[in-house]
Amino acid sequence: MVTVQAVEVTPDYAHAKVFFSVLVGDPKECEEALNQAAGFLRNGLFKKLMIHTVPTLHFHFDRTTERAADMNALIAKAVSSRAQDD
Repeated sequence: MVTVQAVEVTPDYAHAKVFFSVLVGDPKECEEALNQAAGFLRNGLFKKLMIHTVPTLHFHFDRTTERAADMNALIAKAVSSRAQDD
């Protein structure tokens, strides 16, 4: 399952960076598959949105969730070591 975290669109609507995360699976394989399917997805957006310019989609794995989990683990470790010192 893929979750779209954010989208950055260029001012001329020519390109869009789509940042995503995955719950399970290899993020690299998912990124490659999404980029291979980008044309198909863009075509679907064009049909649904009915706007003049639909950007070319570029998918990037978003590591924000991983980094947040790492930070939480570091904070928890620091708090537990401080509690043991007191």
